[in-house]
Amino acid sequence: MADHYVLTLYVTGKTPTSERAVANLRKICDEDLKGRYELRIVDILERPQLAEDEKILATPTLIKELPPPLRRVIGDLSDRDQVLLGLDVYPA
Repeated sequence: MADHYVLTLYVTGKTPTSERAVANLRKICDEDLKGRYELRIVDILERPQLAEDEKILATPTLIKELPPPLRRVIGDLSDRDQVLLGLDVYPA
């Protein structure tokens, strides 16, 4: 069975950069991880403790929690290939 990915995207409010990161990530997930992912989006303005717990210093930050190893990608996620490489994700 293919790996199941658990992803968390940390954003700061409804800024253009945050919105772009969410849209880019949803597209990557829909195209490359069809049915193999859980995605959680955390607005650190609403949940600052979560960002502090994960030591988020910049947003948007994407964290791949599963499968190991844990990986992080920072930025608006516009470069699909870099996001997949950075998260150690292999398309279906």
